[in-house]
Amino acid sequence: MATQSESWRVLQIMSEFVEGFDRLADIAPAATIFGSARFPEQHPYYVLAEKIAYELSQAGFSVLTGGGPGIMEAANRGAFSGKSKSVGLNIQLPHEQHANAYQDLSLNFRYFFVRKVMLVRYASAYVALPGGFGTLDELGELLTLMQTQKIPRAPIILVKKEFWGGLLDWFKNTLVTHKTIDDVDVDLITLVDEPQAVLDTIFNFYESSTLAMRDKESLFKYI
Repeated sequence: MATQSESWRVLQIMSEFVEGFDRLADIAPAATIFGSARFPEQHPYYVLAEKIAYELSQAGFSVLTGGGPGIMEAANRGAFSGKSKSVGLNIQLPHEQHANAYQDLSLNFRYFFVRKVMLVRYASAYVALPGGFGTLDELGELLTLMQTQKIPRAPIILVKKEFWGGLLDWFKNTLVTHKTIDDVDVDLITLVDEPQAVLDTIFNFYESSTLAMRDKESLFKYI
């Protein structure tokens, strides 16, 4: 009986991958925005996320988020007001998560790891606003995939120096010092404060790179 149950679980996982691949195939170029579900509409970080997403959408980027409240809602809301697609990749959780109302394209996932593949695979840039364990988990996996060259190099942008500065200092002063990462690994990250700096970082990266945003998918080795 347990074996049969596990077999059905595999089929559920496969169905989530198939639906995600089918429905997200045409959203490029896209940017994924990470951040906390807990910031209310009046919070400065919510307002900032909405502005960044709007500017990305106006610049031609579909915006992907986890589809929930807080920073995710703000990002979907900003993109929804722009000219490109607002995409929400929702997860079933006992707390916090409910789908926000600002999604042109909405998918629902049972499994975190499937959802994370979709958030990474279809983006040409990654923007992390302040967040908690979930945001750190997503950021850590993204950095690992890029460090180990399982995915091609792309902009990873942390927004708000007051929030992320201590983490970056720890990377440089502790991880690099103890040689658990190389000093060049820290260069995977760009730290900014303003929406325009997010766009400038993305466009400057691709202007100086031989990798086009739309060519990125063919280079994935893992996801």
